[in-house]
Amino acid sequence: MRIDILTLFPEMFSALTESIIGRAREKKLIEINVINIRDFSTDKHQKCDDEPYGGGAGMLMTPQPIYDAIKSVKKESSKIFFMSPKGNVFNQIKAKEMSKLDHIIILCGHYEGIDNRILEIFKPEELSIGDYVLTGGEIPAMAIVDCVARLVDGVITKASLDEESFSSGLLEYPQYTRPFDFIGYKVPDVLISGNHKEIAKWRKEMALDITKNARPDLLGEENE
Repeated sequence: MRIDILTLFPEMFSALTESIIGRAREKKLIEINVINIRDFSTDKHQKCDDEPYGGGAGMLMTPQPIYDAIKSVKKESSKIFFMSPKGNVFNQIKAKEMSKLDHIIILCGHYEGIDNRILEIFKPEELSIGDYVLTGGEIPAMAIVDCVARLVDGVITKASLDEESFSSGLLEYPQYTRPFDFIGYKVPDVLISGNHKEIAKWRKEMALDITKNARPDLLGEENE
């Protein structure tokens, strides 16, 4: 999988060289390119923003640098996404769908947003990570790249993916490791019983109970 991220602030994406995502990049399981939109500006000062027509607070990203940046990486098979509070809320189902794509382009807006003609020309799919406003699309883009990249074959073991939160429509069951007794808090006896059938039963029951209490909406229920 190849992911191209278009941004005014490429330095923010240094986190994607660390941990699991960093190792996946080293192994060539995924390719992540961070592209500076300023490099495509025809302005001698690499200016990429201007005042909005009609007035209003803040500045808008101008269309020319964005247009040329997208055209520099876009292929016939590319799928373009734009980080926007108007977009559909990103979730695990969407992440799995995106992990099957060959080439993803993620456009990060900033300031008051981007010139709407970019949306009219390229018709990107708009995505949101929640009903709140951030200073730009960089942090949402990082969250989405991290979520999608770990679902690419070989990045994480299949067993780990199968049992994590949202994989079965439930939140994950509690996890424990050594020591057995930590300042009086002990690991549930069933987990050291060696009875795999009972362990699986306990985990399913706990996952269901946690989901009912924390996210009943996942079960089609409402909080009371």
